[in-house]
Amino acid sequence: MPTPLKRTVFFISDGTGLTAEALGHSLLTQFEHVEFKQIRIPFLDSVEHAQGAVARINAQGEADGMRPIVFTTLVNQALAAIVHQADAFCLSYFETFLAPLEAELGIKSSHTVGRSHGTADSSDYKNRIEAINYTLAHDDGITDRDLAQADVILVAVSRCGKTPTSLYLAMQFGLKAANFPLIPEDFDRGRLPGTLEKHRSKLFGLTIQPDRLHQIREERRADSKYASLANCRYEVAEAEKMMRREGIRWLDSSTKSIEEISTTILQELKLR
Repeated sequence: MPTPLKRTVFFISDGTGLTAEALGHSLLTQFEHVEFKQIRIPFLDSVEHAQGAVARINAQGEADGMRPIVFTTLVNQALAAIVHQADAFCLSYFETFLAPLEAELGIKSSHTVGRSHGTADSSDYKNRIEAINYTLAHDDGITDRDLAQADVILVAVSRCGKTPTSLYLAMQFGLKAANFPLIPEDFDRGRLPGTLEKHRSKLFGLTIQPDRLHQIREERRADSKYASLANCRYEVAEAEKMMRREGIRWLDSSTKSIEEISTTILQELKLR
């Protein structure tokens, strides 16, 4: 098997760098046979920081024997110009998209650092914090109180991705997401856990391929009945049977990212 091509990628921003990283990832995932070493440099807000970033980029390029790739979301044009002097392949999202938008709109942009996280979205930020607190308090069936406040309630057997998906929905979209595990006792009773039947319209199910579930559970509790392939096959089959019987929409999370799962949930439940 050929050795995969390796490249170092920098995400540089005057903010958190999360936007640069998210946009960069969407492009890098298209190159399946390249192994990317990813480095984020956030809060680049001075000439000294910019020069330090250039030195770091150049040093990495010398160590790799190949110039790095740099994604930037730097609003300050002077700092961006310094970073783009690095011996690297640089892509600036503001240069790529801002100038064409200015031309289309017929006005100049404000070029304000941190504009995307200003006071205008303070209410959204507050809603996200409340959603995160709610989601943490309703993780893994801890309680079935206040489910009327939930935007979505995820159900699945253990280790299908309920918790990370719930937290992503809360942090990214400000949605209050509860989640409940489906366990053998539920299958024996032939009914949903707790008071979930009252909130059927909010339910969404996750399933997974038994072989994949076996691998995940083996990492958590090796050589246990809980992780055995036979038990995984039983739980997945019973969970899918229950979801079909109860009319719960569901998807297979085996090969899907949290982002893909969350987007499907938003579409299926028509959440905003």
